[in-house]
Amino acid sequence: MVRWKMYSDVYQLKEMGLKKSQVARQLSINIKTVRKYWDVDAEGYSEQLQQSRSRSRKLDQYCDVILGWLRQFPDMSSAQVMDWLKEHYKINCKERTVRRYVSNLRKKHNIQKKEANRQYQAVADPPIGYQMQVDFGETTVRKSTGGFIKIYGMGAVLSHSRYKYAEWADTPLTVATFIQMLGRCFDYIGGIPKELVFDQDKLVAVSENYGDIIYTYEFEKFKQAMGFAVRLCRKADPESKGRVEAVVKYLKRNFANNRLFIDLKIWNQSCEDWLERTANSKIHGTTKKIPAEVFLLEKQHLKPVPFTNSIPKDILTRSVRKDNTILYKSNRYSVPLGTYKPGLELELKVQDDSIILYHLNSNQVVAKHKISLKRRSLEQNNNHRRDNSQKINELYEKTLEVLGGTEKAVEFLKTIRKEKSRYVRDQFGLITQVARDYPQSIVDQAIAYCLEQNLYSAVDCRSAADYFLNHQEAPVDISILDNPESWPKYLQVKAQQRSITVYSGLLGGEKL
Repeated sequence: MVRWKMYSDVYQLKEMGLKKSQVARQLSINIKTVRKYWDVDAEGYSEQLQQSRSRSRKLDQYCDVILGWLRQFPDMSSAQVMDWLKEHYKINCKERTVRRYVSNLRKKHNIQKKEANRQYQAVADPPIGYQMQVDFGETTVRKSTGGFIKIYGMGAVLSHSRYKYAEWADTPLTVATFIQMLGRCFDYIGGIPKELVFDQDKLVAVSENYGDIIYTYEFEKFKQAMGFAVRLCRKADPESKGRVEAVVKYLKRNFANNRLFIDLKIWNQSCEDWLERTANSKIHGTTKKIPAEVFLLEKQHLKPVPFTNSIPKDILTRSVRKDNTILYKSNRYSVPLGTYKPGLELELKVQDDSIILYHLNSNQVVAKHKISLKRRSLEQNNNHRRDNSQKINELYEKTLEVLGGTEKAVEFLKTIRKEKSRYVRDQFGLITQVARDYPQSIVDQAIAYCLEQNLYSAVDCRSAADYFLNHQEAPVDISILDNPESWPKYLQVKAQQRSITVYSGLLGGEKL
């Protein structure tokens, strides 16, 4: 129908005496389209349309197959249909062809894609003063001096009044900085709710532990001092804390977007002004109330903020990575092997040209390094490396003991240790197995043979031992020679002794 109307419009303007270029401008179409319809009469164009509708398509022969797939798998994409056609029928066609064909089949046979839409249920607001939701976000903003900077924010919202708090940092959040922000949040709202809702963030918890949640050391101390309960959202279920998810999005889009970053202090002061001016003063879309006004009532139901020393000082901390290193200014610095634990953080202090790492809870020195002037380098103290030599020495002594501690065994093992250092454990293990499976004399023969032939390998030693075991001569028991009665019967048979005259007579001779 659309193409027929286009033909009709072109034909009418042509009849009015317009040129092709004028028709193209009048209808806002390409001149090539005008040329396609220019010299065709109505009857001829009708036949073209009819032929285009009735002509066979390349994929028609696979129509039933494709329909079967779509009916069995309604969510199947046209890209997957094309892949299956190539796989099973080796056909070659363009993606656009398959996409249009599949789309037409869906419309013709009313095969709709099934969409897995999650059903949501409205949740009643918690009791007044009961719950606060907390979440984290990050965004990149433009600096006033040029370039960009990534900043990290914490957002919090009281679930009943929707009263909000937010704060930013210009470095990734650590447990210490997060607790400091949370403490300032309680001061800002003038109290503490009974429950705080968090995502499963490493700043809060180390492990869910099947419901017996293990919190980070610093957060556990802070939680006990402040006296609030914690509820962690289920993994991969951000909708369960939807209020604060919306706050973080609102914070990034309405406050941070297109704002110039001068310094952190000015940024956070601007954010506080924005909270008072906009976030807590506009009518909320769901409650249809102004959060600041509802908060005046909710504030009366919050617990007072206790005086506590559990809020960490404003210190510099670093997380210990799985490879027992910490990151500082693009370089890795080692800590002793075995230091790493999930969620462990160390305090970092800079003294002159060195950094010193301390345990947060005991102030015990963990490591000290000279600050590297390089970038992306690994600075590792010698006493932080794994000491393998001691274990190899112990393995060498045990293997030598099994071999009897001979000079040839010493030479054999030392040469193997030197030439096959990477596989020395495997080599010594196999040699020990050979010493247990074969007699000592055979093992000694095998080692002597390997030394003579310069075969310094546990596998060659085993092969030599196997050979000598299978080709050794059976020992002869000579004690039976002293006792003829114990000899076998065939050895006890005596040959008959004839007179010499018998042989003389046979030869025709005379008696000598």
